[in-house]
Amino acid sequence: MSIVSRFRQLLRSDLEAAASERQFGKGWISGVVALVFALAGFLLVVCMRFPSLFTVPEIRALYEQPLFRVALHLVLVIAFLMAILSLLLRQKKVLGFTALFFVILATTLGGSHTEAEMAGHSPVFFGMDWFVLNVIFTGFLFVPVERLFPRYRGQELFRIEWREDLFYYLVSSMMVQCLTYASLWPALQLATHTHWTGLRAGIASQPVVLQFFEIMFLTDLMQYWVHRAFHRIPWLWHFHAVHHSAKVMDWMAGARMHFVEIIVLRGITVIPMYLLGFSETSLHFYIFYVYVHSTFIHANVGWNLTWLGKWIVTPRFHHWHHGLEREAIDVNFAIHFPGLDRVFGTYYLPKDQWPEGYGIANHPVPQGYWKQFLYPFRKK
Repeated sequence: MSIVSRFRQLLRSDLEAAASERQFGKGWISGVVALVFALAGFLLVVCMRFPSLFTVPEIRALYEQPLFRVALHLVLVIAFLMAILSLLLRQKKVLGFTALFFVILATTLGGSHTEAEMAGHSPVFFGMDWFVLNVIFTGFLFVPVERLFPRYRGQELFRIEWREDLFYYLVSSMMVQCLTYASLWPALQLATHTHWTGLRAGIASQPVVLQFFEIMFLTDLMQYWVHRAFHRIPWLWHFHAVHHSAKVMDWMAGARMHFVEIIVLRGITVIPMYLLGFSETSLHFYIFYVYVHSTFIHANVGWNLTWLGKWIVTPRFHHWHHGLEREAIDVNFAIHFPGLDRVFGTYYLPKDQWPEGYGIANHPVPQGYWKQFLYPFRKK
């Protein structure tokens, strides 16, 4: 076994440590915090050093703000202090030393004072900063909620297949330019070849709140039928089966989607948003909402939300879509409004009940990102 493989095994073992080794005062919590902050700080320093290659243009302007550099400096300081605390408290030192390594590496590259080496514009970029901000934002938002209000109290933070789902986060974030171009191309082509100036002006002049709900309804209507097609057409199901292969539900599970499904699903569902001329403000509000909401409905949160579930898709509603039970097959396709499933006969939500398990019967989809990527293309 190589040194790298041995190190990865030790790190994974400590992250997935037994409950007795993760108690407060054992140095595990400080070690995990140190590692997360150290990795985030290091990757952001790399982004600042090579902005044209590793940053999303819309985020790039943040790096020029003094407060951003102050925040990055605090991230590295916190990582250093938490690493020292973990080393003092914990018998196993791998978390603390790994965090210290990345803090030192980030500091060597210039830390919060680093300057760009590859300035200017690059036609191709990878969203490394989007990956960091994506994981940090959703993690800090949903991990505390899942710890405080879990549906499955015994489910660990570093549960089965957490590395695969984190890698899905990485790939979709790094390839954000490719995914965005491929997803928006059909809608933009349709918008270019249609001259609905009056209609678009009228729609964009509506109150932003009204536009927001109109976008929700139209995209959900499109998404409902595309989603249903992914379940009922066998060759499409092989792509969607990757998403359903998750055996546990939490804030990371929603990231598990095949590259092809992301492009097809987004490419069709965004058509009304761009073809009808909704204002940029309403689009931004909707994109942020669906970003948070799609993570929420996959989360390990035990709220029944019965009153809200009559109108808006909730975790319990969507968990049944992922359920192993026979009754959970091909139900609850809506992503915003469960009323669509009521109208089209695919609604299933037994009172105060949750699925007993998740995934696909007999679990035919293999583990590992690349095996799952190739799964739809292999002869069944």
